Amino acid sequence: MSKPHDNLVALGTGSTKYNYDTPDFAVLEKFPSPFNSAAKKGVLDIRGHLDIVCPEFTSLCPVTGQPDFATIKIHYIPDDWCVESKSLKLYLMGFRNHGEFHESCVQQICSDLVVLLAPFLISVTGEFTPRGGIPFWPTATWRKKSKTQVPK
Repeated sequence: MSKPHDNLVALGTGSTKYNYDTPDFAVLEKFPSPFNSAAKKGVLDIRGHLDIVCPEFTSLCPVTGQPDFATIKIHYIPDDWCVESKSLKLYLMGFRNHGEFHESCVQQICSDLVVLLAPFLISVTGEFTPRGGIPFWPTATWRKKSKTQVPK
């Protein structure tokens, strides 16, 4: 009998391949949401939510090449799927040497998680350290309009 986590590749493997140059959607993995499975069994209609804080996010300024540092905060209400944490860490590490503006990084993270998870709601905020005395904290949010809405 297979278990919901049998298809996870990054978690528990003997070796991990690290990519610091390009965020790679293919490394993201998911597993069935425990919140949704309880609701489907008719036990309780519980809609849990998850808050993930990634305090060591880095990317590069696409103009100067200087490093940008941020805390990435992800808040989502899963439908059928949850993101596997090690795969998320590997995905976020792909931004380390990737040149992109703060807003674009946050938008890409949100978009990729929407495609992966099709959650009821997701919000991704990047709390970037000040550059030139001005902190930027962009937020990207997506909300499912109906049960049948498929992310693009």
